[in-house]
Formats: sequence, structure tokens, C-alpha cells
Amino acid sequence: MYVGTAGMVFHVMNRGVRRARLFDSDGDYQTCLVVLAAGLLRHPAHLLAYCLMPNHFHLVVSPTQDGQMSRLMHWFTGTHSRRWHWQRGTTGTGAVYQGRFKACPVQTDSHFLTVCRYVERNALRAGLVRRAEAWPWSSLADRSRSRQMLRLSPWPVERPFDWEDQVNQAVRTADMESVRKALAQGVPFGTTEWSERVAATLGVRPTVRGYARQMSS
Repeated sequence: MYVGTAGMVFHVMNRGVRRARLFDSDGDYQTCLVVLAAGLLRHPAHLLAYCLMPNHFHLVVSPTQDGQMSRLMHWFTGTHSRRWHWQRGTTGTGAVYQGRFKACPVQTDSHFLTVCRYVERNALRAGLVRRAEAWPWSSLADRSRSRQMLRLSPWPVERPFDWEDQVNQAVRTADMESVRKALAQGVPFGTTEWSERVAATLGVRPTVRGYARQMSS
């Protein structure tokens, strides 16, 4: 599926097997970021947004070469799994991740902003923090604190001047469900015309099955 994708933007997610925790301490989160940073050096895709959560992660990534995203994710999750087992003394005891990552192409317009808002407010939505930028394992925290946990690439659309406030505002249920379903089913997240064109290129269904996407303005 992920051939002919150079320059596209993807929302990517994977979670622990049987929804088990991936991260138990600050050191666990830091290890994962170190591995991801190494993966991005080895397979230099553009990282646009991310959020690590206790039992899963979200990335917004734009590969620079065809087939690059699959290589990056295979290396990242495989290397992180080995490091995870090594730190716990559990090497050879089973899978860390539930399986292959989930991903969907994202149109670089308001749909891109919707996905990034969804990703960067993950910890707030889960009740882990009172403000989304207070969650240290996210691109929103990186940018709000002008730090370099990971090298983040410029966005393909202009970031609103009040982006932090927008991320901290409530999100329409329809928008959240639209993002979730596109990711779960691996279909393009964008306008109908764009989705049909991208779906034809990638050989996937153009729309979310059983759900009519509605975007807020």
C-alpha cells in the first residue's frame, strides 16, 4: 500500500499488544524518543507531530521517498520492541506491539490541522493533564517550550497563531470519530475529490465505510 507515497502526509498509530502499557516511566518515554530519532536519521521522513501515550503512540509523518514510511515504522517498532524487552529482562517472551501499524493519508488543508489537533490533544482528552502542552511527550510540548526532544519539520500549512488554545478547546465528536475511523480503516482523510484520487493511486477504498465524514469549519 505504501508505495508511491513520497511527499504525502500520513497519520500513523500503533499500540501495545492487548492494549498493554508501553511506557511505565519517564525513562521509557525517553528511550522511545531516542529510538524514533535514530529511525528518522536512518529513514529521513518529515516528522510533523507526535504524541506518546501510556499504551500507544500517534505520529504525523511525511515520507520523502516511496516506500520509506513502511521501512521507518518497521525499523522503529522493531528496534523499540527489542529495547523494551532488554530493559525489562523479558527478551523472547512475546510481542510488544499489537501488530502492523495503522496509517491513513491526510490532505494538507484543514484536514491536516484536524489530525494534528487530534494527535496533540491526546493526553488532555485522556485526562492526564489539564493543558495539552503540559504533556511532555508530545510535539505540542516541544514547540511550546522551544525544545528539541525530536527534530520537527515545518508544517505544509500555516499553523494558526492561537494553535495551543485551539488544541485545548473541545473537539466536535463528529471530527474525532472521522479521524478515528479513517485511521482504523486506512482510508484517505480529506475531501471527496482528493480522497478518491489518492485512493486510486494507493489501491484502497476512498471513504470511511459506514460513516459520513463531516468537518467543522
